[in-house]
Amino acid sequence: MIEVSNLSKSFDLKNVLKDISFKAKTGEIITLLGPNGAGKTTLMRCMCGYLPIDRGNITIDNLPLNENLVQCLSKVGYMPENTPLYPEMTVLEYMRFIAEIYQMPKDIFDERMTYLQEKLSLDEVMFNKMSTLSKGFRRRVGVGAAILHNPQILILDEPTEGLDPNQKIVLRKFLRDYAKKALVIISTHLLEETEALSSRVIILNNGRLIKDSSFANLKKEAPKGELSKLFYQLTKEGD
Repeated sequence: MIEVSNLSKSFDLKNVLKDISFKAKTGEIITLLGPNGAGKTTLMRCMCGYLPIDRGNITIDNLPLNENLVQCLSKVGYMPENTPLYPEMTVLEYMRFIAEIYQMPKDIFDERMTYLQEKLSLDEVMFNKMSTLSKGFRRRVGVGAAILHNPQILILDEPTEGLDPNQKIVLRKFLRDYAKKALVIISTHLLEETEALSSRVIILNNGRLIKDSSFANLKKEAPKGELSKLFYQLTKEGD
């Protein structure tokens, strides 16, 4: 469904991504794991067409992203780490705004909102302004906006940041269910998030892909099954 081939990206003289390649398909939940500054957010922004790439290629359903931007991005939902929301809008107004961008018919919008209100427990804040929401609700609204158009590829940067333990459980279940019909890619630096969600783990360090493995195999490889020790070994080697 999505293929990244020899992707490189630089800012000024700093090489942020260096020759990244992988393929991903429907039904997977892939965690991009790595220390701060590893290149996770930059890679996500490139896959969403937000940042142009310097070298390499990204294809979505065999279509080159740079040549078919609108068609490709209609299949993608993206939530950035900082969850940009308009503080003066209510949740419902914001969702309607997103729906207009996708030229979504009213009946489809109503159907999707019923689904999102149930799955993400947004009922109680639908008429609240964004400026009044807790960080946890802001994250849930951000996830809702990313999947409003029912994308085949869902890309979420640090989706559970700011959520309490109960909210994390709800969101994780939702993402596991959503991945039955889509590809879900999340970034995190939290090993607990990787263990709770991932079917596959891609580890980045210093802009390079240093590990691409199923979670089960990664666990087997870890000393005494402790992912933290394996993560330290892999990322320390790139220092």
